Amino acid sequence: MAGRIGSSDVFPQGQTVIDSLYRRMTNLAASPKAVWWLIVIAMAEACVFPVPVDLMLIPMILTRQDRAWFLASVCTVASVMGGVIGWCLGAFLMEHIGMPIAHFYHADGRILALEEMFRRYGVWIILGKGLTPLPYKFVTLAAGAAHYPLLPFIAASIVTRGARFFLEAALLKAFGEPVRDFIEKRLTVILLILLVVIIAGIALVELV
Repeated sequence: MAGRIGSSDVFPQGQTVIDSLYRRMTNLAASPKAVWWLIVIAMAEACVFPVPVDLMLIPMILTRQDRAWFLASVCTVASVMGGVIGWCLGAFLMEHIGMPIAHFYHADGRILALEEMFRRYGVWIILGKGLTPLPYKFVTLAAGAAHYPLLPFIAASIVTRGARFFLEAALLKAFGEPVRDFIEKRLTVILLILLVVIIAGIALVELV
């Protein structure tokens, strides 16, 4: 289960480590301080942590469906805050911290390619990549390295991260445990469809 939401793509060093981290996150999701741990992990996952915060958010929402919107909000804000940290690492400490992080994930080429794409396409990279399997941490580092303006970066990150977490919350609140497996396996497909709808809507507005 730990590898279903992109963890194997961002942490190629070993599935045993991923499984251990997943079990630990599951235990934290049931702890009295779960919300605080959710904040910490959401922030860390946006810039350095290998395991998607979804793996903690999902069981928390299933346990307390009445708090689904609150938990999605907390996760969104914390993730964007972590994204700002990642942006700062890319902008000011790319050589000393950013690139070692990229190298750890075998993503040196991806980061450099994203950096160039930011210079060419700007906010569209955040909106597009934020709804795809590409880890958000790569986007944050590349945005900082390209010195993409911070405020538009934050705004676009709120849209993409919020779309992800609130969609999860909506599905879990509506359907509960039966939809969990579907989310863990097919969330990326749903988000890609959402991305296509957004682009089509923007194109339609421009034509009108």
